[in-house]
Amino acid sequence: MPQSIDIAIAGALGRMGQAVATLISGRGDVRLVARFDRPGASGDGLIGTDTALAAAQVVIDFTTPDASVALARAAAQRGGPALVIGSTGCSDEQLAAIAEAAKSIAIVHAGNYSLGVNMLMGMVAKAARALGPDVYDIEIFEAHHKRKVDAPSGTALMLGEAAAEGRGVKLDDVAQRGRDGITGARKAGDIGFSVMRGGDIIGEHSVTFAAEDEILTISHSARDRGLFARGAVEAARWVAGKPPGLYDMQDVLGLKE
Repeated sequence: MPQSIDIAIAGALGRMGQAVATLISGRGDVRLVARFDRPGASGDGLIGTDTALAAAQVVIDFTTPDASVALARAAAQRGGPALVIGSTGCSDEQLAAIAEAAKSIAIVHAGNYSLGVNMLMGMVAKAARALGPDVYDIEIFEAHHKRKVDAPSGTALMLGEAAAEGRGVKLDDVAQRGRDGITGARKAGDIGFSVMRGGDIIGEHSVTFAAEDEILTISHSARDRGLFARGAVEAARWVAGKPPGLYDMQDVLGLKE
């Protein structure tokens, strides 16, 4: 791996884009070579997408699903650079488009770049494997700031996937993502999602295993957006020079069995 990685930031005017830029400025193992945002955006030092792609070894992208798909296609068409994508709320079609681009370039796509959250995923899978659906109900709670537009969060869905994997089922078959009115008794094996939006909450996630006689809750709290920026930069260092493929943070951290 090169001593210093040249990084461009997509969505440079956004909160995460600014957090990534701040983090990079204090490190010697990465270098910020380009910043760009949506077409027509103006700001000090912003350049066009094509120029940014030509300058960077890796682009860190915390934008929107549509913007991430367009970026992935553009990078794939020119054979690089590698991408670190943090956009959440992607549809199946958008995920498929990113996966298609990953046949030509290396892409890390994760719903959360926190080391703690990725460790939590492993714990949830193991707990779900041990605590069966005949006794333990699983409920995933997440809270974010009022500006977040997708729900449940990408991280909550990752935790749901981990729980479903632990129980050997598909999340789509057991997910309960909304309750309103007379819903009837809870179905055994369902994985429920509860959502809060308000204020400036950075990110709160918890997974509860509830039985008749005990409750186990595993949780994670994000205190500063810098933790996501740090994970994204580590992902950028890891993916630089990797062969084409679709990777996630579990790959970056070496947590996959």
